[in-house]
Amino acid sequence: MPLKGVRVLDFGRYIAGPYCGALLADYGADVIRIEGPAGNEDRFSVPVAEDGSGGMFLQMNRGKRCLTLKPGSEAGREIVRKLVATADVVIANMPDDALEKLGLDYPTLAALNPRIILVTASAFGSEGPLAQHVGFDAVGQAMSGAVYIGGKDGEPARAQVNYVDFTTALHCAFGVMLALREREVTGVGQRVSGSLLGTALAITNGLTIDHALNGIDRGMMGNRAFSSAPTDVFATRDGWIMTQVVGNPIFARWAALVGRPELADDPRFASDILRGGHGAELSAIMADWCAPRTNAEALGELGAAKVPAGAVLKPSEALAHPQVAATGVVDAMDYPGAHGPAPVVRTPITLSASAKAAPVPAPQLGQDSAAILAEMGYDAAAISALREQRII
Repeated sequence: MPLKGVRVLDFGRYIAGPYCGALLADYGADVIRIEGPAGNEDRFSVPVAEDGSGGMFLQMNRGKRCLTLKPGSEAGREIVRKLVATADVVIANMPDDALEKLGLDYPTLAALNPRIILVTASAFGSEGPLAQHVGFDAVGQAMSGAVYIGGKDGEPARAQVNYVDFTTALHCAFGVMLALREREVTGVGQRVSGSLLGTALAITNGLTIDHALNGIDRGMMGNRAFSSAPTDVFATRDGWIMTQVVGNPIFARWAALVGRPELADDPRFASDILRGGHGAELSAIMADWCAPRTNAEALGELGAAKVPAGAVLKPSEALAHPQVAATGVVDAMDYPGAHGPAPVVRTPITLSASAKAAPVPAPQLGQDSAAILAEMGYDAAAISALREQRII
């Protein structure tokens, strides 16, 4: 496994930090989740198990070990110092002032272990008027322009999935790989910094470049797109499908499929951007074509014609789709007190020469505290004393 032997201390919360750690754990890193003795808030979001652990927690923390700890106490700080001396990476998605308060700022960590790599993910970055403000995924979506352009009928709309958080975690994991590679040359670590705002702006950068150079405010698009058509959601006899027709060859195939081959030669539809400008007209044609068909019939014909399309599925339907089953991306993981195995989707990439680590469910609160402390040289009496003092 590519990351076997890499130790990660995960002080992350919710998604941007913990998902970075989960990606590293999937490929062999020893990731230690560190949370308070009573558990952290992100453990209990949308509970799915008897102990209150939530679905997001089960996904974000698969493959990790859990050490409960009061990092602000002197005994807790001593444990952190010992852990840092053995670690390669520290993940902490919190503002700089909180890092300094807990002794997790880069200068402090580097003094303990010059090879350490600190990974931080803040809401807005470490500079500027909002540097000390907090924020979550939807705030990044809103400030990037995505919530506005995704709106409809004069009302902005955010995505219900936390794509800014997840993509920030991906960028941070990429930063870890760069820092590990650089450390092979220099022998020293460095700080990897990401932010939700930076990620959100990177994702929407095509839109902002378009405005900067063309000076056009594209307005609210809803399910349509200004740069292609018919890109939209359409009702069938028994459900909904989505198409995304991009490029002249696909548009020509779509036009032939819906019985309007002359549209491919219509100058109004000569390019993606022109078609996007006539999106309402093209969507109306597609809506008429979809209306008498079932989902299966429409998708079958679209698939045969090589026109990109897919069913609009509910979350309850997504994992049951035959294509999802065929890809093998879901690992069923047992968690005590849950109503059956949790269907966890781990890193959705494969390496031809390197397997993922065996699937291991998220840890219960503090389940590995004794084992981790014993590895660090604490004997049973010392561990019991730490428990009695509520340090762990």
